Amino acid sequence: MQRTYLTQAFTLLKQNRLFSMLYIVGTGLAIAMTVIVAVVYYVKLAPIYPEENRKNTLYLTHVSFKSEQESRIYQSALSYRALQEWIYPLKNVVAVSARFSNAMDYYVQPADRSGDFRPALKLVDPAFFRIYALQFLEGHPFTEADLASGIHTAVISDDLARRLFGTTEGVVGRSFSMDYVNYRVCGVVRGASFLTRQSYAQVYVPYSVESNYKDPVVSSFPYCGLFDVTFLVKDNAQAKALRAEIKDLTRRVNAQYKGQWQMELWEQPTSHALSVFKEYPADTSFSSWKVAGRLTLWVLVLLLVPSLNLNGLIASRMESRLPEMGVRKSFGASRSALLSQVMWENFFLTLVGGLLGLLVAWIMLYVGREWIFILFDSWPMDIPEGANLYVSGEMLFAPVVFLIAFLLCLVLNLLSALWPAWMSLRKPIVYSLYEKR
Repeated sequence: MQRTYLTQAFTLLKQNRLFSMLYIVGTGLAIAMTVIVAVVYYVKLAPIYPEENRKNTLYLTHVSFKSEQESRIYQSALSYRALQEWIYPLKNVVAVSARFSNAMDYYVQPADRSGDFRPALKLVDPAFFRIYALQFLEGHPFTEADLASGIHTAVISDDLARRLFGTTEGVVGRSFSMDYVNYRVCGVVRGASFLTRQSYAQVYVPYSVESNYKDPVVSSFPYCGLFDVTFLVKDNAQAKALRAEIKDLTRRVNAQYKGQWQMELWEQPTSHALSVFKEYPADTSFSSWKVAGRLTLWVLVLLLVPSLNLNGLIASRMESRLPEMGVRKSFGASRSALLSQVMWENFFLTLVGGLLGLLVAWIMLYVGREWIFILFDSWPMDIPEGANLYVSGEMLFAPVVFLIAFLLCLVLNLLSALWPAWMSLRKPIVYSLYEKR
């Protein structure tokens, strides 16, 4: 039966080209805009290369120290001393990594003297490569011994290897100049997209290459520094245990330094999903319900406005089909059978519009990738020169994206077609047949 309905829908599409074109274009634009929003947040939240552990990743990026003697508040990240005394000894973690967050601008001097350039750089520790599943094409991460000694070694991305050496093979052991210091390559990884910001870089070096990495930001607060911390846990239970452990740590530290200063970590460590929407942990005005409400409002606007326009189109179309429906009723067709036919016919048009919308969304996401993916950020980041900003297949062609598009087609079909079809089919047979005159 459904096959018959779809065949008839295809015939009607060819017979009523203007109506079909308007319906398909209207549906396509609505779905395209909604899919773009869905893909943007999918890229931010989903487990994609190399941030495949996002579900079990937590962040500690901000800390506040309040001087009880000076009545002053200092906000920054944690110091190297805090890492050694507080963070690295934590028990409820699979891995913990620290990143030096205030590195100076580093410039690479290519051997072909084509001009210095600034690569995307991260100053990290070896545990970074346990948290982020970077695929090594050759070589390996730098070691704890490399970190302790401050040796100038580096893991580089494949695109940087091609730029520096013209190849990604046989690169391990070779050297390149960065800020006129020779760095030996210990590993080459498959490059990621700049859209995975927590892990993206073209050069990964031990944070100990910075001469001041052990220095606190404020001399009177030895635990106030420049290190962001990332945790990897097994599951939600361990994440909960880690938060309890850090809360207990905060209590003990504040008791130890009572009368001098007090530390505030708010609700950190923050889950990856929460960090996408709550960019600053100390934001007391943040509400998950407000975020959910805002996203729901966007979807409703993107779907309801076009559905109202399509509703009018379908109502007009149903008026012209009343004689046909009246004849079918007179030969015994039930109202539910006719309604099912109309819904299937409109679903066919909606599905065609959905496919068009997907295509438009993919084109817009690719062409406008430099601004679309930062459109909803409160504090957009500058894109480093030469950064690899691409939209991979797993970002665009994920099953969840197709599922979202299909559900949007269903919802839009119900919103736009159900009411006018139902109201038209309620009219008596005599009225419907009279319309043929």
